[in-house]
Amino acid sequence: MKNTKPAPITIGAQDGESLSMVGNNYRILISGKETGGEFATIDMLVPPGGGPGPHAHPNIQETFYVVEGEVEVKSEAGVYIAQKGAFITIPKGGIVHSFKNKTDKMAHLLCTVVPSGLEEMFEEMGTPIATGTFLPATKPDADMLKKMQQLAEKHGQQLFPPDYLD
Repeated sequence: MKNTKPAPITIGAQDGESLSMVGNNYRILISGKETGGEFATIDMLVPPGGGPGPHAHPNIQETFYVVEGEVEVKSEAGVYIAQKGAFITIPKGGIVHSFKNKTDKMAHLLCTVVPSGLEEMFEEMGTPIATGTFLPATKPDADMLKKMQQLAEKHGQQLFPPDYLD
């Protein structure tokens, strides 16, 4: 009798597409292409000062596990300092949130989104790089901000000004 069940998906330690996102390193471990759109998991290396600005995604649940380091998670509900071992869930519904590495050490996060789709935005927005490589953080100019806004909207996200949650 032939086995018709899906086989496990395995990703090697250096496998998966790595992208530079404004100075952060995001490695897509598994995308919606492999999960039938059910979820995606992204390995995030966030250097000191790094992290995304305020944003919202009403139709995506996003979870983070802090593998190493620390990030400040801000949302419309308040501020939380997430240290190694912390787990954060941003439920569906569209609360504005962001996270930032305010320390002098690298932060390492494991992010899962349900359903998938956020990783597709990263693929369009980011710059392909070798795993573990970092490009210098750059402040986006007006043209880049416009392009990022358009891509975010295309993928069901909203971007907000950097001081929105202050």
